[in-house]
Amino acid sequence: MTGVLVLLGTLVLAGVAGLVLRARNGRVRTTDALGVLPADLRDVVHPGVPVTLVQLSTAFCAPCRQASTLLADLASTTAGLHHAEVDLTDRPDLARALSVLRTPTTLAVDAGGRELLRVGGVPNRKALLDALRPHLP
Repeated sequence: MTGVLVLLGTLVLAGVAGLVLRARNGRVRTTDALGVLPADLRDVVHPGVPVTLVQLSTAFCAPCRQASTLLADLASTTAGLHHAEVDLTDRPDLARALSVLRTPTTLAVDAGGRELLRVGGVPNRKALLDALRPHLP
């Protein structure tokens, strides 16, 4: 009987953890303090565009391909938006410096290299556009 209770408890805990992770996936978070990107990452920011979406990915990340397609399409159809992708596979120092805990992580960065907002997971297109509107022309 004890084994059945442990099994049920484990299943309930796993279900709750799954629901929490699903709710957090793709959520847009604004940053309180505008942090400046590390120097080597500022090179991917397009200086003539108000907002660059910097996608932080790894080589074996399946959701990263979906995020890349979505962000590239968004950048091609939205004025004032540029998309760049950075591979963190061999850059754990950069992931640590940016407090990246999962990939894909998308940073919205202004032309000066300051982080405006970030999204963990595959972004929700409408939520991301709504959050970016104040920064776009």
